[in-house]
Amino acid sequence: MNKYLQNLSRIEFVVTTACTGRCKHCSQGDHTDCTDNIDKNTAADTVRKIAEEYNITSVMTFGGEPLLCPDTVCEIHKAAKEMKIPERQLITNGYFSKNTVKINRLARRLKESGVNEILLSVDAFHQDTIPTEYVEEFAKAVLREGIPIKTQPAWLVSPYEDNMYNIKTRIYLLSFEEMGIEQNEGNIIFPAGNALKYLGEYFDMSKEYKSPYKEDPADLRALCFSANGDILGENVYEKDIAEILAEYKP
Repeated sequence: MNKYLQNLSRIEFVVTTACTGRCKHCSQGDHTDCTDNIDKNTAADTVRKIAEEYNITSVMTFGGEPLLCPDTVCEIHKAAKEMKIPERQLITNGYFSKNTVKINRLARRLKESGVNEILLSVDAFHQDTIPTEYVEEFAKAVLREGIPIKTQPAWLVSPYEDNMYNIKTRIYLLSFEEMGIEQNEGNIIFPAGNALKYLGEYFDMSKEYKSPYKEDPADLRALCFSANGDILGENVYEKDIAEILAEYKP
């Protein structure tokens, strides 16, 4: 076991860079010409190999919009379930189809694959370009399948700030609360990508903002795979993940 990874407990996958939203707050930018999708078999195999050596307690899939690649999402979570990883999360904006049959079928597949928590991105930014009716349809399908689901709003400045975006977010969240879906704590928007481009006036640029996702490279707790297979300065298509982890140095 690599001493710099001895506390590793979480694996994350950016399943795809493609997205159904064009959100003003997105740290990844406009998602134009985004076509990277991680290979489902490579990703699933990676989960198995890491979990064989490290005590992984959590796997997360997100994007982009991960449900544009449902086979990949399901294969990753099947592998996580197979390796008895207890927490198997999916973050989605809930908009991948307008077809009710397809929406219901995918909700069932997610349940069967082992997803046991869904965080649904609902806020003023997502709902600005995403039709809420299809997100609600997906949420109802997930509830019918018995998968735990919460909303995961993005807050501008803080959850307590009464700017126009946060006010709209609270209104959108009400319809999901009426469906019995609780609100997760969400996240605070980080000034990067579109957030810096469209929401710059809300940030104090004399202040140093620290990414909430930044880790100590000498004591990594989570691995996040890019949609193109990049990880720790290497690539899983070019080198076996076991070798990458064994050779890692901060």
